[in-house]
Order: sequence, then structure tokens, then C-alpha cells
Amino acid sequence: MTAVAPSAPDSDRLALARLLLVRAFRFGAFTLSSGAPSPYYFDGRQVTLSAIGSRLVGAAVLRLARGDRVTAIGGPTIGADPIATAVALSSGLDGAEPIDAFLVRPAAKAYGLGGMIAGPALSPAQRVAIVDDALTTGRSLLAAAGRVRETGATIVAAYVLVDREEGGADALAAAGLVVRSVFRRSQLLDPEGRPRPDPR
Repeated sequence: MTAVAPSAPDSDRLALARLLLVRAFRFGAFTLSSGAPSPYYFDGRQVTLSAIGSRLVGAAVLRLARGDRVTAIGGPTIGADPIATAVALSSGLDGAEPIDAFLVRPAAKAYGLGGMIAGPALSPAQRVAIVDDALTTGRSLLAAAGRVRETGATIVAAYVLVDREEGGADALAAAGLVVRSVFRRSQLLDPEGRPRPDPR
């Protein structure tokens, strides 16, 4: 099971939940990247790349990062990219220690400096969170975690905007990763997969 984010200001949390339901969820017959069928599709970038969504997501995930004393945040491109940069920007505005963002590529560049991780270099002294917009099987976060661990940095947690509650949290926990979600699917959708009138 994933832990849920510490309480956000009620108005911001409700605004983010409603924004996700209106913009990020599509209902019908879909096939996920895992090959599994789904009655809904979640496209977090419809929210994380919007102006209001970026502010709300950055603040929500920053609360997690501050609680874990994180010094850098990033994850698998492209789902993690807008979340990590929103957190970095938010951290630069709240008067506390800044949190750098990084991106984990699916393959190393064959030109320039190469490498799998873009952004300020990670070091063994750092406390890192990996992040993604959705958690289904956990495969993309596990792959990103493997690359981060090669730097020697300590991964303190994996953050997700929405845990689809389809086994990904268990897979990450089995790999020794603490999982924290801003929302679980069941907080936003009812058992029939319909939007809740009272998302929480």
C-alpha cells in the first residue's frame, strides 16, 4: 500500500483533485503500456503541464519532499519532467533549501556528454526522490531507481501523483522503495471507475 501525502490545504487539494478528474482522466476502453485493458486512461500531463496544475502539483509534491529532506528529485522522462521542475521551482520560492531536478532518459545519449541522467550531477551525499505522474506496474520507476542508485545517491522515496492501485506499489516496496502518493485511484474514482462527486 502507498502512503498518502500529508494534508494539503483543503482548497488546494480539492482543486487539484477536480483538475485531475476534468483534465487527466478519459473514460472508455483503453490498452495501457503494460498491455492490460483499462476502463479509463490517465494522462497526467494534461494537468502537470498546465499553469494551474503545475503550481498545485509542485506544492503538493514539495510537501512530501520537505518531509523527507530531499535534495534532488526526478524520474523517468517524460512523465516525471514537469513534476520535478515544478518542485524545483517551488523549492526556490519558499525560502528553504532548494531542491534540484533531474531527468532519467530511457537510453544514454550517443553524443555530447552522453549519460542516462540529465541535470545537476547526483552524488552519494544526496537524498533523492524519484517521481512519476502515475503508478501502474512500477516498471518505469524501478528502471529510473536503478540508474539513480548507480550514482551512489540515496533514494528516500518514490512519489506518484496518482497510484492506480494495480500492484505497482507492492513491486516498488519489494525493491526497498518507500512509496508516497498524492492521490490513490480509489480517492478519485468509485468502484465502478466513475469520478467521485467528493474526491479527497
